Amino acid sequence: MTMPDKARQAEVPAIAFSDFSFTYRSQTEPTLHNITLTVRQGEKILIAGPSGSGKSTLAHCINGLIPYAFKGAASGSFGLMGKTIFGASESSVSIFDISKIVGTVLQDTDGQFVALTAAEDIAFVSENDCVPLAEMKQRVLEAAKLVRIEEQLAKAPHDLSGGQKQRVSLAGVLTNNVDILLFDEPLANLDPATGTYAIELIDRIHRETNKTIIIVEHRIEDALHCPLDRIIIIEKGRISADLPPDALLGSRLLTKAGLREPLYLSALRYAGASITREQQPEHISRLRLNPGDAGRLRAWADQETALARTAHQQRGALLEAKDISFHYPEDPRRQMVLNAVSFSIKQGERVSLVGKNGAGKSTLAKLITGFYEATAGSLSFEAHDMASLSIKERAERIGYVMQNPNQMISFPWVFDETALAPRSRGMPEAEVKERAYEALRVCGLYPFRNWPVSALSFGQKKRLTIASILVMGVSLLILDEPTAGQDFRHYSEIMAFLRRLNQEQGLALLMITHDMHLMLEHTTRAIVIAEGRLLADASPAAVLTNDELIGRANLKRTSLYDLALKADIKNPQTFVQRFIDYEETRANDKQGGCV
Repeated sequence: MTMPDKARQAEVPAIAFSDFSFTYRSQTEPTLHNITLTVRQGEKILIAGPSGSGKSTLAHCINGLIPYAFKGAASGSFGLMGKTIFGASESSVSIFDISKIVGTVLQDTDGQFVALTAAEDIAFVSENDCVPLAEMKQRVLEAAKLVRIEEQLAKAPHDLSGGQKQRVSLAGVLTNNVDILLFDEPLANLDPATGTYAIELIDRIHRETNKTIIIVEHRIEDALHCPLDRIIIIEKGRISADLPPDALLGSRLLTKAGLREPLYLSALRYAGASITREQQPEHISRLRLNPGDAGRLRAWADQETALARTAHQQRGALLEAKDISFHYPEDPRRQMVLNAVSFSIKQGERVSLVGKNGAGKSTLAKLITGFYEATAGSLSFEAHDMASLSIKERAERIGYVMQNPNQMISFPWVFDETALAPRSRGMPEAEVKERAYEALRVCGLYPFRNWPVSALSFGQKKRLTIASILVMGVSLLILDEPTAGQDFRHYSEIMAFLRRLNQEQGLALLMITHDMHLMLEHTTRAIVIAEGRLLADASPAAVLTNDELIGRANLKRTSLYDLALKADIKNPQTFVQRFIDYEETRANDKQGGCV
């Protein structure tokens, strides 16, 4: 970079909001209030905030969806790379012009693909710009090498893994040579190891290209895997914090905003330690313990947790899988998606099913619910073989909750949705009403029984899908990523609700998840699958302190383990279990219940 270029970079901000407010056309109150924010060229920024805080609206302003796709009224000013987008005079900058400045990698990468192969998708922008073929091929190859996807260029995008899809989307954006890269929840739907790689990839692109990077993400500890310049917290449409990571984490601003702080910081606070920015709390590897902190952590780890445990081991198996194998019937190679997988789930247990993307977790759930038929092995429920049971019959015993509740809802009214299953089985309307009302009471939706589904929040819709399953009196609930895309407050609400179902209704829970926090804090066992094989069936603490297992299953070692090593705690696994038990005791105290 020449000296004039450097001077220009210092003078012209990449992004500049000044007293900016925005109100959607369909609303009376602004979603963004008096935003004043400057992002310098070459900075790497994390934007976080609770659901509904306005962070997505801010991102839509940056990438041009506002005002071109989402209409509304704006005041104040906003500019990109010295060009006015909103201001006193009408802007002549089009969404096409903005696309040459800002490249966006969406949370749902499938919604970003437009071509039949990865190479064609990466080349899309160059084709639109009528770039000569030889130059286009060179651009595609250079971008593919930058994100390390060059070996997959001939594949269809939808045949790639989640991490590979993300890299293809990023390569497509890079061919446009934009100044600003905007990542919308880049960790969503990725297994922990792939998520770590995604953060490392973003960091490498930043270092090698010096582009301005904006990351919108609620998984703050994971996003802090690589250095950030600043973290911006948005609450109720206003910026409540704009600080370097060490300064933010040394305060209590994250938890005040309803966001989750890194687990190692929570453990320090539980042990009575104070945290300051001078300790460099941004990452566990840099964290400096104050004198006495190691002793506090060891003393806390040695304390007993008043946690009454249900004796699951004394109960018989509710669901039992023996040597389950499966390959798709249409696959001429008969490649096994699952290979001799065996496990059991007892009544009232909370079990997580974890492993890398494509490991066979969702396939296993579909075998249990009857959407697929096992190639070999057996499944039994309450000691009865399930082979002869139809999907409908299995649904009377086992419920399956998809990640997106909108994909499960069939009726416009809450009561009708809840009543669907018993009505379809020909039950008398009086019994249907009794069952539906009881299920809605259990799920906290009885006051909304006559509401339209469209008036419910995302979390309420999630509970509605569960109510429509509970109405049949199931004993086991399988949940696919129950907390995906939710901020810490909504995460806590749905997990507290599931905990109540587990404790008060005796409902067994099998949760398919990539969320290691959920696995640690809300399940008592973890079934680990990789490449179609069972790798482990153990406690979450045992799984996430086993480096070999973590590597094979694309998981991520918990920072609690690293904190234990820093404090010279002799048995890190015991320390991790102490944290889990302490969190569970706090959750039970909040609910006024016990396990």
